[in-house]
Amino acid sequence: MSRGRLITLEGGDGAGKTTQAGWIRDLIRAQGVLLVETREPGGTPLAETIREWVLSPTAEEPDGLAELLLVFAARRQHWVRRIEPALESGIWVLCDRFIDSTYAYQGGGRGLPLAWIATLEHWVLGPGGRPDLTLYFDTPVDQALERVRQRGHLNRMEREGPDWHEQVRSAYRSRWEADPERFIRIEGGRPPDEVRAILEAALTHRFATWQSQASIRPEEPSG
Repeated sequence: MSRGRLITLEGGDGAGKTTQAGWIRDLIRAQGVLLVETREPGGTPLAETIREWVLSPTAEEPDGLAELLLVFAARRQHWVRRIEPALESGIWVLCDRFIDSTYAYQGGGRGLPLAWIATLEHWVLGPGGRPDLTLYFDTPVDQALERVRQRGHLNRMEREGPDWHEQVRSAYRSRWEADPERFIRIEGGRPPDEVRAILEAALTHRFATWQSQASIRPEEPSG
């Protein structure tokens, strides 16, 4: 049985990824694969509790390092309880946010050293934790924050100012530029129908590439 694929959705708050998530799910399932949908922080009961600690405005808010450690505690539980078992069983996983969010929010936004994040990534996920594909919704901050304001209740991250969110966006763009083979960048500020058409073309091409690679088998030695 071949290992499942891990596909992640990334982008700043209000970037538009959640709007397209259901449609992306249906397109993946149309490939005839089993799929698990999940999110970070969260994905298991314990990780969802930690999500509340990370995102909910409270009287005692974690500092940057405490926030980083909470995110990775949730991720470890999520990885060993849900994501890795699914992938090992040949099931595909669609995850709303994953490791790139940590580099963007705690690295870019909070200004924590990227080396700390990289070390925790190695400890928590090991060598098999790299997504197969990341759909990165890149949306101008002013447009994204207007969408967030229209939704109403804001979490801790969404309450940060435009300059902070620009730092998050810059960190995301650095991740995309450093690993363009893994990322598909989508201009999230376009109308939803245009975004969907771009996604459909990009995903259809990527799925065809994966299918072609899977059909290639090493030649058996002669004699």
